[in-house]
Amino acid sequence: MKFNLHSIYQSAYSAFNSGKLNEAEELLWSLVNIAPAEFDATHLLGIVYSCQGKHDLAIDIYHRALKIKNDDPALLSNLGSSLNAIGRNDDAILVFNDAVSLNPNDSELQFNLANVLCDTGLIEEALIHYELSIKLNPNYYQAHNNYGKALYDLNLYARALEHFNHALFLNPNFLECLINKGALLVAMESYSEANFIFDTVISFRPNFAEAYFNKGVSLHKSKFYSEAAAQFDKAISLKPDYAEAYFNKGICLHKFNRHEEAISQFKKALSLKSDINWICGYLLHTQMTICDWSEFNNLLKYISIKTNSNEKVSTPFILLSITDDPLLQRKSSEIYTQSQSPPSSSLNHLFHFHKKQKVRLGYFSADFHNHATSFLTAELFELHNKDKFELYGFSFGPSKSDEMRKRLKHSFTQFLELGHMSNIQIAQISRDLNIDIAIDLKGFTQDSRCGIFSHRAAPLQINFLGYPGSTGADYFDYIVADKTLIPTPFQDFYSEKIIYLPNCYQPNDRKRTISERIFTRQELNLPDHSFVFCCFNNNYKILPSTFESWMRILKSVENSVLWLLEDNPYVVQNLRKEAENHFVDPRRLIFAQRTSHADHLSRHRQADLFLDTFPYGAHTTSSDALWAGLPVITLAGQSFASRVCASLLNNVGLSELITNTQAEYEHLAFRLATHESYLADIRARLKKNQLSSPLFDTPLFTRNLEDAYLKIYEMHLANQKPENIAIV
Repeated sequence: MKFNLHSIYQSAYSAFNSGKLNEAEELLWSLVNIAPAEFDATHLLGIVYSCQGKHDLAIDIYHRALKIKNDDPALLSNLGSSLNAIGRNDDAILVFNDAVSLNPNDSELQFNLANVLCDTGLIEEALIHYELSIKLNPNYYQAHNNYGKALYDLNLYARALEHFNHALFLNPNFLECLINKGALLVAMESYSEANFIFDTVISFRPNFAEAYFNKGVSLHKSKFYSEAAAQFDKAISLKPDYAEAYFNKGICLHKFNRHEEAISQFKKALSLKSDINWICGYLLHTQMTICDWSEFNNLLKYISIKTNSNEKVSTPFILLSITDDPLLQRKSSEIYTQSQSPPSSSLNHLFHFHKKQKVRLGYFSADFHNHATSFLTAELFELHNKDKFELYGFSFGPSKSDEMRKRLKHSFTQFLELGHMSNIQIAQISRDLNIDIAIDLKGFTQDSRCGIFSHRAAPLQINFLGYPGSTGADYFDYIVADKTLIPTPFQDFYSEKIIYLPNCYQPNDRKRTISERIFTRQELNLPDHSFVFCCFNNNYKILPSTFESWMRILKSVENSVLWLLEDNPYVVQNLRKEAENHFVDPRRLIFAQRTSHADHLSRHRQADLFLDTFPYGAHTTSSDALWAGLPVITLAGQSFASRVCASLLNNVGLSELITNTQAEYEHLAFRLATHESYLADIRARLKKNQLSSPLFDTPLFTRNLEDAYLKIYEMHLANQKPENIAIV
């Protein structure tokens, strides 16, 4: 009988080694039924189920084996792996800890425990066991690789690179590690080196979908969108259920305005994997870009719930246009910052600076060219007191030679083209130049680089102008605002301390040129004798509720039209269809193409009243309208983005154009459109106030901002922590 049992076991073991799992399973069950106390057979049966992916069955069998022998480290390790495979990570950790306690000098047990700790998010604890695994077996290249991945997850890039390199030294053909090293180099913005690695992997294994995907990510990060999309296509052709590849392809398509195709890719990705980071935000934003609101309410509710649950459901910028909840916006920023640009200790601690004869200001942006931010800040840079301040322009956007770029360069003590450099390199250059105050003009807008500031580019760091909300980052000390933007009860909505300027937070350029070209209504496709409402905000800022309000206004004002910006052809089709749904003649919607800034300012003269969007209102667009003499009405909410236009109107002496409810907004629009004398009075006051009000008093704005810089500089010299300050 013993011989027969042994023979059955050997046959089962041979079948298992040959990959004949069903045969092995049948033989082992026959043996276990005959001899229930046979440990080796029971244990091997559990392993067979694990190899078949039948982890629930495997766990049951492993527990049967434990009743026979409860101190076998290999059995505990296999049980832990199956528990981990079905997501019972807490139970798996307990089991692996038991296995390690039985055999602490087993490098593989330490490795397996570290892996499950990583899966549970206990990465720092996992590092201890990876280190022990490597200490026990210095040639354990898989442990070096996984140790590197854990360090990468903690943004400890230099140490991660060391372990990836060591793993590859031990096994130069370790493709998984090559992929991981390439992904790390992408995170370190070493795109050329990363692409070389991915090409190396592809040469070894042409059908490796992950290699094409990662190369696509690298190309996307370096703004080669078409080439990136081609790589994602290759990954999808090899792996049709590759959800992340569909998602990233969708982002690329969105970049070159193929919005409906992008939406299709996002939905395909979601059908394959519902929890891809940030995807729901991208989907909703792309739909809003073409004014497709078919899923708006459901997606908004979903994004709000997931954000409140600390999930990576949407990037912060997208929330500005879909919700007026500033606490939700701050939470989204905190989630995104912690995920993408957490505080870094890669550079040495930055000590307090010593007082200088001139304070060194570093302005950081990708938009030092013909861009809305530069249209606002150009004169500010020119008027800065060069006897008190040295100005450094840190440009990490594309190198351009347009008129604005040429103008801006002359305003700075030094203008640096750094688009080819990584975040940490730019931060180091800022430190080497002894920048005292680093001013980020981007926040979370397109081409932003918050990672620069995560390395502490300067002892004081300010979030200013580009992003209308909180960054949620501890390393930004201040945000520039005013009392209209952030009333005292709203201060908790911001992680930064607040610099309150006495008038408006927004600078303006009095040198903005309005074209001498006189447009006729006919050439702009506007009716000659209609009242022209307009809104030149980006189309994604138009919410269904805002459009419904506009339709009610059009229906209440006879012979009126609405003049909108056409960001893409889909907008015309979708908004005219929405107008029909509200029983408004779709021909009453007129669309304007983008044109030069000077001509755009000039064509404002053919409009009668600008209707702001909510909650993400007009910012530079509102300044443009007011500078061109066109009144703007706005609805002020709680969020920064919803209160910018209110701040502008307060500071140009037209506070009566600020409303607080949708009903007030519609009533005011009706009154202005139907009472010619009232609108004429508003226009006359706007014209009178343009050069006398604080809004367009750029020298006054510059002095106030400089007073703020000097105030926080002196506080820092006195070792005072950042606190809310008000300039008077």
